[in-house]
Amino acid sequence: MDWKGRRVLVTGAGGFIGSHLVERLLSLGARVRCLVRYTSRSDIGLLRFVPSAVLQQVEWVYGDLRDADAVRRSAEACQTVFHLGALISIPYSYVHPREVVETNVLGTLNVLEAARACAIEQLIHTSSSEVYGTARYVPIDEGHPLQGQSPYSASKIGADRLAESYWRAFDVPVSTVRPFNTYGPRQSARAVIPTIVTQALTSNTVRLGNLHPTRDLTFVSDTVSGMIAVAEAQGLVGQEINLGSGTEVSIADLVKHISVIVGHPIEVLSEQGRKRPPLSEVERLLADTRKAQALLHWAPQVALEEGLRQSVAWISEHLDWYRPGVYQV
Repeated sequence: MDWKGRRVLVTGAGGFIGSHLVERLLSLGARVRCLVRYTSRSDIGLLRFVPSAVLQQVEWVYGDLRDADAVRRSAEACQTVFHLGALISIPYSYVHPREVVETNVLGTLNVLEAARACAIEQLIHTSSSEVYGTARYVPIDEGHPLQGQSPYSASKIGADRLAESYWRAFDVPVSTVRPFNTYGPRQSARAVIPTIVTQALTSNTVRLGNLHPTRDLTFVSDTVSGMIAVAEAQGLVGQEINLGSGTEVSIADLVKHISVIVGHPIEVLSEQGRKRPPLSEVERLLADTRKAQALLHWAPQVALEEGLRQSVAWISEHLDWYRPGVYQV
C-alpha cells in the first residue's frame, strides 16, 4: 500500500500506542486526522512528545468517542481508520465500570457506525490480550476462549464482538488487532514497567502487586509495525490477529532485568492494595503469533533487553512527567 496522501483517522491518537502510530503514519506520507478527547486545555496527550514540526502536518479533531455525531464527522472523507480510543486502566475499571463500558463499547459502536456511514475502506480495531483472561492453554491463539476478568476486559470483549457483528451484518471492512502488553517510551505510570522503573530510579525499594503473573511484552515500535502490516495486507477483513513476542516473563523476573539496567539491587515489596481481586488476576499471557507471521510476515524486531533499556532511558529523561500530580493519559 502507498500511504502517501492516504487519508487516515486515528482515534485515541493522544495515547501511548496512538502517538507512536501517528508519528509512523506521518513518516510514511499519510494525511493524518487525530481524534483527541476534548479537555478545556486542548490537551493532545502524549503527542506532546512528538516534534512540533511533525505535528504541523496533523489535522486535529477534538471530541468524545461517546458522541456519535463527533465520531462520524471525524471519519468523513477518510479512507482508513485506526481505532485505538479507549479507557485502558484496569484498576480504573474497578472504580468506574460504567464510564469504561460507555467509552469502550458505545464508543466502538460509534466508530463502527461512522465507518458504515462514511464508506470507510478499512477499519483497524484495536483489542487487548486482556480479553483472553488467564490462559487456559499456551501459547494463546486467536481461537482461545474470551473471559472477562475485569470490567475493562469485559468492555473490550464487547467491543470486539461488536466489530465482528458489523462485519457479518453490514459488511463493514473491519480487522481486529490484539496487542499483548505493549511497552516503551511514553507509556504512562499506571503500566507495570514505568511503575517499576520510576521507583527504581529514585529508590532501592519497589512496591508492586502480585509478582508471579507472566506477561508477553512487545515493544511499541513492533506493535505499530504490526498494525500497519494488518492495514496493508489483503484478505484480513473480519479476522483477529495477535501481536506479541511469543515469550513470557514474570513480574518478579522483570524487576531483575530492570535492576541490571538501573545499576543497583532492588528490594521488592508486594502490597495487598496493589493486587487485583483474586478471580480478576490474569495469571499468564503468552501469544501464539503464527497467524501474524504467516499472513503479515511480521515478527518483533526489538528484544526485551533492548526495549527495556530504551524505556529506562526515556523515563530517566522525563522523570518529572512521572511525578505524583502530573496529568497523564
